[in-house]
Amino acid sequence: MSRTNRERTEQTQQALIAAARRLFVDKGYAETATPDIVSAAGVTRGALYHHFEDKRALFRAVIEQEAEKVAEEIESRSADAQSPRDALLSGASAYFDAMAAEGRTRLLLLEAPAVLGVEASAIDRENAEESLRRGLAAMLPAAGAQLGPLTSLLSAAFDRAAIEIEQGGVRKDYERAIASLLDGLADHLRR
Repeated sequence: MSRTNRERTEQTQQALIAAARRLFVDKGYAETATPDIVSAAGVTRGALYHHFEDKRALFRAVIEQEAEKVAEEIESRSADAQSPRDALLSGASAYFDAMAAEGRTRLLLLEAPAVLGVEASAIDRENAEESLRRGLAAMLPAAGAQLGPLTSLLSAAFDRAAIEIEQGGVRKDYERAIASLLDGLADHLRR
């Protein structure tokens, strides 16, 4: 059975993304050369530039895919929660699990902001941060105009916690801290 052009395109793109991800994790963006990527993907340099404008565009595709995986994990694990608070805490646990994937913290939280700048923030807003915003809106209906800033600040707290956990911080301590932050916000907004 012959593959369609679309299937071949998808297969080539995914091979490039997978190879690039491995190399970006192992070497970092700056130290990864496009000849290494095409060699690891088993494609030609022409194929790389046919599917991606340049190395940065390929890196962006890697980051988008990683961010989508994190968001999917959060959505999956928080969907059946009994309350908005439980959904946020399940989502927090899912976030920390998802960020534990080899190299993901480095890619999303260290390399992406350095390489993509504000584009990295936009990718996060479209994925995990959007889940957080919806969860906070459900748990903190009195937040009003503070919802956006609270989402942004808590998202940064989650990211910092993921970095600390990867560097040996005790995950349970960060999960408890997140619960304390959420409960404190809820108490404050009820006053």
